[in-house]
Amino acid sequence: EMSRLFEPLQIGDLKLANRVVVSPMCQYSAVEGCAQPWHTVHLGQLAMSAAGMLILEATAVEPEGRITPGCLGLYDDATEKALAGLLPVLRSVNPSATPALTLQIGHAGRKSSSRAPWDNGQQIPRSEGGWLAKAPSPLPHLEHEEAPAEMTAADLDALEQRFVDSTRRALRLGFDALELHCAHGYLLHQFLSPVSNRRTDEYGGSLENRMRYPLRVLAAVREHWPAGKPLGVRLSATDWDSDSSWTIEESAIFAQRCEALGADWIDVSSGGVSRHQKITLGPGYQVGFAAEIKARVGIPVMAVGLISEAAQAEAIVAEGKADLVALARAFLYDPRWVWHAAAELGATVGAPPQYWRSAPASVGRLFGDTPIGMR
Repeated sequence: EMSRLFEPLQIGDLKLANRVVVSPMCQYSAVEGCAQPWHTVHLGQLAMSAAGMLILEATAVEPEGRITPGCLGLYDDATEKALAGLLPVLRSVNPSATPALTLQIGHAGRKSSSRAPWDNGQQIPRSEGGWLAKAPSPLPHLEHEEAPAEMTAADLDALEQRFVDSTRRALRLGFDALELHCAHGYLLHQFLSPVSNRRTDEYGGSLENRMRYPLRVLAAVREHWPAGKPLGVRLSATDWDSDSSWTIEESAIFAQRCEALGADWIDVSSGGVSRHQKITLGPGYQVGFAAEIKARVGIPVMAVGLISEAAQAEAIVAEGKADLVALARAFLYDPRWVWHAAAELGATVGAPPQYWRSAPASVGRLFGDTPIGMR
């Protein structure tokens, strides 16, 4: 019986070889927003993985939108040039099975100007080279932090244009797909959640108002991203905070509105906006949210969150809980995760010919019919 995880999936004009996705993972290793040799080596391993899609780390649409000074950006000629050098390398290392190269664009909002996680992850004071964050409302993420500046109507217009500019640059670079980051407590999620949005204008209060700016940005990005090229949205399904109304129900309504505006997939994560969040962690702890969103939309849905075993990923797709399965930490621990999953599930994958001899005899035709001559 064929593995469902290794079935192809058509999204717009893009055909994915399988349902495995490399989830975006911040590396905090850019310089002034520019990709470095680290990104070439890190993403090069993942490009060899034979996953269906590889989503680059959260990429800021302006310098102030970076989570940390080490975060990737796509907002000027220098950052575009750095990515322009990276993409051909990623496409060259496993040409028979290059994942769909996808850029996740976003803005950190009040969670910007932070140190890298291994450097305590706290807000960098302006006196130490940090910058004033901006957000829907002047509410700091943590009580002791400097409050962000509340965004004005002019700020909202300017930032929408930043998203459009980054979209145009991504198109020029030749990315296969784009994902809009509306999750994890970053700016667009900050508009959606009443935890972080206390505005009294048309962008705050009711669900309709809180959705208005993220949907406005999505519409602007969609207008400048060609119809056949897929555009996804990542959302946080719940704030994990009993005092917040941002729950799976509001997320489902938001997902439906994204679909109506031309989104091609919904990537379902959770949390990140509330310092009071209480998350019950466990294998596949967010998969139920993906299943609930999938029941409400007609576009593919991506599940993510402590998915590490091949059988677990197979079951998520086979049982119809999600169309795609995204892994992050599992890929850092095992960049060959897709190969090992294919061996376990009786599927074949494309691999660089330099590695064809690596498959143990016990796994059979992992790389298909790949005759190896010896001298």
